[in-house]
Amino acid sequence: MIEQELDITTAEGEMKTFVYHPENDGPHPIVLYLMDAPSIRPALQDMAARLASAGYYVMLPYLFYRGGPYRQFGQSDEDMHARKELMDTVTPTNIVSDAAALLAHAATDTAAGDGPIGAVGFCMSGGLTLALAKAHPDRVKAVASIHGAWLVRESADSPHLGLNAATAEMYFGWCDNDATAPPEDVPIMRAALDEADIVYTLDWFTDAVHGYAPAGERYNRYASELHWERVHGLFRRHL
Repeated sequence: MIEQELDITTAEGEMKTFVYHPENDGPHPIVLYLMDAPSIRPALQDMAARLASAGYYVMLPYLFYRGGPYRQFGQSDEDMHARKELMDTVTPTNIVSDAAALLAHAATDTAAGDGPIGAVGFCMSGGLTLALAKAHPDRVKAVASIHGAWLVRESADSPHLGLNAATAEMYFGWCDNDATAPPEDVPIMRAALDEADIVYTLDWFTDAVHGYAPAGERYNRYASELHWERVHGLFRRHL
């Protein structure tokens, strides 16, 4: 396994990015692996490496770079407050320019493929994968939102709007008792997906809670392993 730590230049600064891919049998399809609100940490890096080992060129960018250099966050009140402010710097608009910078770098690496790409987002980044699918329908062909947050909201850039621009197959892991994605949002999202004629799968979890996929206090083995099964199937079909 090749593991790299890079600083990728965007229009707004230097974006720390971790890249994982197999040593052999490339080039490999690109997957943009988008961090959740707790940010990049060993649990998420392990997941990116696990995905890469299946034959992908996985790029894990530090999306909070507009608010300062890369850092890991703890659970202190100070860290929680800082993280909340940084979350406001990540939007469905600027993820598109961030992705352009990531793909520009990948184009210079012979280990990265130049065909269809996938995206996986957790928590705050679940909706960002939909933004990428809408912005790049010619290339983004498979996206997954894992316990995605604020997928339906009252703003012009709400992830559930404008899905007719996308061509990607989509997967949603949605759990009950999630204040960031309440049950009443599910029929709204389904209606938007159906209206846009999007092929999708939505798993509804009553036992797992928001944050079930990465290792940690909210980890749920069944829901997490099912997300792996869904993501691998999705990427086999399209990448």
